[in-house]
Amino acid sequence: MRNRYLFLLIIILFTGCKHPRKVSTSFYYWKTVYKQNPAESEYPEHLHSNKMYVRIMDVDMDDSGINPVPVSPIAFQQKLPDAIQIVPVVFIVNNAFKIIPKTGLADMAAKIVRFVDAKVTQAGKKSYSELQIDCDWTADTKDNYFYLLNEFKTLTKGKTLSITLRLHQIKNQKNCGIPPVNKALLMCYNMGNLRKYGPQNSIIEVTELKKYLGDNLTRYPIKMDIGLPLFSWAVAFRDKQYIGIARQINFNNLNNGNMFSHTGANMYFAKTDMPQFGLKKNDEVRWEDVPLNTLHETAAYISPRLKEENIEVVYFHLDENLLKKYTYDELENVAKILR
Repeated sequence: MRNRYLFLLIIILFTGCKHPRKVSTSFYYWKTVYKQNPAESEYPEHLHSNKMYVRIMDVDMDDSGINPVPVSPIAFQQKLPDAIQIVPVVFIVNNAFKIIPKTGLADMAAKIVRFVDAKVTQAGKKSYSELQIDCDWTADTKDNYFYLLNEFKTLTKGKTLSITLRLHQIKNQKNCGIPPVNKALLMCYNMGNLRKYGPQNSIIEVTELKKYLGDNLTRYPIKMDIGLPLFSWAVAFRDKQYIGIARQINFNNLNNGNMFSHTGANMYFAKTDMPQFGLKKNDEVRWEDVPLNTLHETAAYISPRLKEENIEVVYFHLDENLLKKYTYDELENVAKILR
């Protein structure tokens, strides 16, 4: 009996001494012009963020379809705050890896690094400690993509190389492979079929998340950080066929009874032609956003499946209109759940 109580005491002491996971919070900056905004500066400050993931450019093929070129690179009208480290992010279109031979990838990597270095200088930073590559690679492009990643490792020796990881890539590890990088950021958004007609939420649904993760997350052999969405959008349909994202529409527009009628769930019906939104009478719009309870439920599902002792939550993205839907405490509570 005495040994039994001693054993229970040891378990209690061990559990009580277990340290919580350390969780830091950062933001993506995904605009083409950087300039300081009071609201956008306050959120990182209140959440004790010391890092910003800044999209530097997209890389796509030129009109000839032969050469990779920078697309919509960021312009820095102001320098980043001194207290904020920059993590440059480069999005590379997956199709590029179907076109560019391996012999051209080393040159491509060198050009990207030079471009990134110049933009980091424009941001007022002397250097950076991490480079992130964003690509929705597939089984048929992984060889070329991984080859390029190894080129980046050589060119940025001493820095952390990270990649974004989509749900299908973590589920299909056997076919998609494991990228040769230091860490990955799991994108817990854009998980549904955007073009499918109906009242679903293609940005984030926990039921959809569960289809991909589970043990796949625990088994993934690279250090993992978590990306969570804060954005919303209006997905437009004509005759139940996807016609695009109506980016100028906001939730107030949809609830204007002169413009739209609410047909149930998150679906709205256009009462008249609205060329300013690219809509015609009878078009339908699906409003998708990220409810706070969904962020909390996502964090609660992921937390016990992460093996890391230290993780970073990176919100997409730093924009005043998106941030105002959430208080500092509400976003901090997400980090608390992950701890």
